[in-house]
Amino acid sequence: MANIKKDKQKLRKIGNTTVQNQKKPLIDPRYKNFVSTLVVVIILLVFFIINNTREEPEQGPYPPYYKKDLQLP
Repeated sequence: MANIKKDKQKLRKIGNTTVQNQKKPLIDPRYKNFVSTLVVVIILLVFFIINNTREEPEQGPYPPYYKKDLQLP
């Protein structure tokens, strides 16, 4: 009779639990570093192209203390 009470109290499963409702990641973890590196390179390339295709600003006057004839040895 004592054995029946022990069996009915709790049935514990340790280590056999399954996790449900796992979210699928947006990017496969195997390719996560590659994709992030590719995104950074593309962003840098876009900034480089934008920076070098703009028109150059007109050159202004030299500062008053600038000496054009002075050359370093």
